[in-house]
Formats: sequence, C-alpha cells, structure tokens
Amino acid sequence: MFKRIYYHDTDAGGIVYYGQYLCYLEEARTEFLEQKGLSVQMFKERGLAYAVRECHVIYKSPARYGDTLICLAKLKVASAAQLTFEQTICDKKDGRLVVEAEVVLVCLNTEFKPTAIPDDLKEKLLV
Repeated sequence: MFKRIYYHDTDAGGIVYYGQYLCYLEEARTEFLEQKGLSVQMFKERGLAYAVRECHVIYKSPARYGDTLICLAKLKVASAAQLTFEQTICDKKDGRLVVEAEVVLVCLNTEFKPTAIPDDLKEKLLV
C-alpha cells in the first residue's frame, strides 16, 4: 500500500510523528485482509474482533512531509487465536527502510475474550 505523507502526519519539523506509523501499520494490515477476500466488517458480522496484543516497532530512518511510503504486512504466524504480522514501511523513492514492526493480534469474541480463529477464515489468511 502506498501512503503519501501530508502535513498533518508530521511534527513542527516536517518529520512524521512516531505515533502515526501505528496508523500506517494498521492500514497495511487492513489492505492485507482485503487482498485475501476478508474484511473487518466480515469479522464483525461473525461476532469477532481483533485487538493488538503486542507491537514491537523499530524506527530506522525518518519520513518527511511529501514522501510516499510503501507499507507492507506479511502474516508470519497464525496460531489458534493469534495472528503475528511482520511489517515494513519503506520510502518509495529510494527503498530506504523507515520502520520495521512485529504486531500480534488476538481474535476476540463478543465478550472480548480470546477465541479460536474459525477454520474457514484461517484458510483464507494462509492462501
């Protein structure tokens, strides 16, 4: 997914505010799901939600106002109730690595208790 950096993404110095990268990572995971034929709405309709359980982010270099970034998500592990994603954010112009992240999501039921990922959804995730 491509992400253009706007003024509202940056701090007073024109550098992307570090917290914004979490939004970009979320957007990349959403795009990943949609490419697999899944959506957040589909999970909601089945009484499921996903919450970030763990997020490890390494900031490698700054992105700036006007840059275009490539934000990617790759499913690393799908266990019974968790999904672990490896994610990167790179500068489109020169390929420079901006952010590396590992994000763990947990599948929750309507009572916000961890629950197993349904087999049919897991199959789509792994294709």
